[in-house]
Amino acid sequence: MNGSRIAAVGHYQPAKVLTNEDLAGLVDTSDEWITSRVGIRTRHIAGPDEPVDELAAHAAAKALAAAGLTPSDIDLVLVATSTAVDRSPNMAARVAARLGIPSPAAMDVNVVCAGFTHALATADHAVRAGAATRALVIGADKMTDVTDWTDRTTCVLVGDGAGAAVVEACPAGEEPGIGPVLWGSVPEMGHAVRIEGTPSRFAQEGQSVYRWATTQLPPIARKACERAGLVPEDLAGVVLHQANLRIIEPLALKIGAVNAVVARDVVESGNTSAASIPLAFSKLVERGEISTGDPVLLFGFGGNLSYAGQVVRCP
Repeated sequence: MNGSRIAAVGHYQPAKVLTNEDLAGLVDTSDEWITSRVGIRTRHIAGPDEPVDELAAHAAAKALAAAGLTPSDIDLVLVATSTAVDRSPNMAARVAARLGIPSPAAMDVNVVCAGFTHALATADHAVRAGAATRALVIGADKMTDVTDWTDRTTCVLVGDGAGAAVVEACPAGEEPGIGPVLWGSVPEMGHAVRIEGTPSRFAQEGQSVYRWATTQLPPIARKACERAGLVPEDLAGVVLHQANLRIIEPLALKIGAVNAVVARDVVESGNTSAASIPLAFSKLVERGEISTGDPVLLFGFGGNLSYAGQVVRCP
């Protein structure tokens, strides 16, 4: 069983940008109120003619191009999303059709904000077991489709986007580029983050999520580092779910990754759910803030009060 690695990443965001000042014209809020509570300044908003699978396909195409691969090189497509409108065809099949990927296994993964890291682990396991050769792993969400734009506590948080990674087997003799996953959930607290009802709407118990994330998750994230044979001080980057800057900063501090670049993409992108980790990771790579081979902790958490994290090597 060979280990796997991330060969390349890519991301995509819609062109339309919604600022805090724009939101102040919709609900009773202000730039000062939003930035002081969640740290967000802007977010990208997809139009009615930009479905989730289109966002996902754009990000995936960029990752494929960066890896120097063609659609026919892919035999597994995993899309992490919780905002698919239709049950079938699923998002993975729709992305495969858009890109022209012939006969892949195609599955959606709905673990909300922790979806991408769950999907990445699933791809890693499939490659290690010989069930797949190369996989496209995508996190894509259109949170604005499930947002109540009259609720100032949630509408200020969300944005739309997608991020993708190409996962492939490591060459013989090369150390695995995707470390062991540490994952789990707190099912009895699943009510703390919800997308439910008709029409579906996003809601959360902000204080409960904040307390859980900042107190319960640091030792779990440190254990993910241990499983990769590292200590937090070894990390060159930390990419947490981009939920809220007031969660990201204390959580990163408590993990103890004192030498790492900490992704703060939430400031310009808002909470993009399953897209947030690959989106932020791809931007760090694109800007050269982390280098090829650097160890980076990816750690998703949120909906279902689920979490999943692993240390990966930067492509």
